[in-house]
Amino acid sequence: MTQVIILNGGSSSGKTSIARSLQALLPDPWLSFSIDDFVEALPERMLSSDAGIQFAPGGAVSVGADFRTLEAAWMAGIAATARAGAHVVIDDVFLGGAASQQRWEQALGELDILWVGVRCNPEAAAQREGRRANRTAGMAAQQAETVHEGVRYDLELDTANTGSADCARTIAERLS
Repeated sequence: MTQVIILNGGSSSGKTSIARSLQALLPDPWLSFSIDDFVEALPERMLSSDAGIQFAPGGAVSVGADFRTLEAAWMAGIAATARAGAHVVIDDVFLGGAASQQRWEQALGELDILWVGVRCNPEAAAQREGRRANRTAGMAAQQAETVHEGVRYDLELDTANTGSADCARTIAERLS
């Protein structure tokens, strides 16, 4: 039985909306953890340092050693939560493509995972990004394809043409 659903997609692709729709739709309670929440929990000094995370003009994102150390601890904590019996939805942006997926595989180990690719074409993602005050311009278009490079999925969704509630229903059908 699936204990963890991982939603991977670029910025503004619709992952958070799908996670919320899943929480409303699924009969059992599912906790939702987002990479955005992790970044917001970082100390302010890590939001613009080589060791932390940097958002460059044009949308490029780079992370350093301290970020990776804390990210590994965050992943281990989520894995422990799932091992303790909670169902978990993870909303992430695989900046490293396949390497990001491997980090989750190592953290989650034996847990049953549903890997979901959340795709949104660069134009639609950029339009959504423009409506969000907390995004760096260009990030959505830049990440739209790169976060999927080398990643294996059980299910892929196109949020440019399908709403979050319908995407959640597709995931729920896959779980049953």
